[in-house]
Amino acid sequence: MDPTALVLIELGAIFLGLGVLGRLAARMGISPVPLYLVGGLLFGHGGFIPVTGIEEFGHIASELGVVLLLLMLGLEYTAKELVTGLRQTWAAGIVDFVLNFTPGAVLALMLGWGPVAAVVMGGVSWISSSGIIAKVLGDLGRLGNRETPTILSILVIEDLAMAVYLPILTAMLAGVSFFGGLRAVGVALLTVSLVLVLALRYGAFISRMLHSEDRENFLLKLIGAALLVAGIAASLQVSAAVGAFLLGIAISGATAHSATRVLEPLRDLFAAMFFVLFGINTDPTAMPPVLIPALLLAIITTVTKIFTGGWAARRAGVAKLGQIRAGTALVARGEFSIIIAGLGVSSGAVPAQLAALATAYVMLLAIMGPIIARFAEPLAQKVGYGRPRATGKKAPG
Repeated sequence: MDPTALVLIELGAIFLGLGVLGRLAARMGISPVPLYLVGGLLFGHGGFIPVTGIEEFGHIASELGVVLLLLMLGLEYTAKELVTGLRQTWAAGIVDFVLNFTPGAVLALMLGWGPVAAVVMGGVSWISSSGIIAKVLGDLGRLGNRETPTILSILVIEDLAMAVYLPILTAMLAGVSFFGGLRAVGVALLTVSLVLVLALRYGAFISRMLHSEDRENFLLKLIGAALLVAGIAASLQVSAAVGAFLLGIAISGATAHSATRVLEPLRDLFAAMFFVLFGINTDPTAMPPVLIPALLLAIITTVTKIFTGGWAARRAGVAKLGQIRAGTALVARGEFSIIIAGLGVSSGAVPAQLAALATAYVMLLAIMGPIIARFAEPLAQKVGYGRPRATGKKAPG
């Protein structure tokens, strides 16, 4: 069969399947993300119906999905709100790092994989999935909730911390000198700071420059700007997702509202491709040998993430049920964890088993995270958590 025809048939089957899974998720009242991941497993390496020939398109489409997810997340907030949130939650960022980096690092040391693998596994267990969480918040209608700024601030701190962590990790994996790694970190921090200043001082100008009454012209300028900023950020060793997010917060007012309406269908299309490709690239047969340590790590870091989000929300004055929503929303791990594990394994500086462990761990939390986020609040209400305490005073007769 002609290769192009084969790719079209496979993509058509995948998108039709995603549509069916999305409808099923809507009937079940949950985010479609877990079902997309399971669907990817069925069509991936070692799955029931392996697909071939869409790797190149799938890789680019999934990158676009992450960029669009983070761009639209940024459109929800202004630069001023972001800076205020960072000031209020910097302590939560430290708690998040200590509680969630440590379990992964300790597990790698217990397995005898050495300090470099410990730094890799620490990063895998530390970073929540901005892509999955952004999708879940939108699907559950929680973008305007009281606890959402706290969740986003923690995610942004994690993403910004990647600007420091990834250059250090890359230097360790490559055996680069201390000063070489220090220079890479300096470039990354300078880039993030510069984009933040531009967003704060020239946000209105950027919005006017991108705005257009013509829908097609507006869409082309938005996509072009997002890819340009994301690409430049990635080339400077800053996450492309962080670049897209910062562009999103630089766009404000009526332009931001129009951009959300124009970009929403594209985000849904490419984000779905990102999640299904993640499943496709995962070999389910490699998971059983590492399932127990992955499960233990998933349980421990689920508890530590829920504590982190709940603690941060409580400091921000959010009520008890909001604290539950904040903590459980942060459980999902995803794209960054896989990127970190991929960097480690491709360098040859860590054991190959690390890839299977990281994949099993991420799959567990990528599937369970949205489910926990959906059902934790009803469960808490059922057991009476968050209800006002009875005062014991009799009503005036």
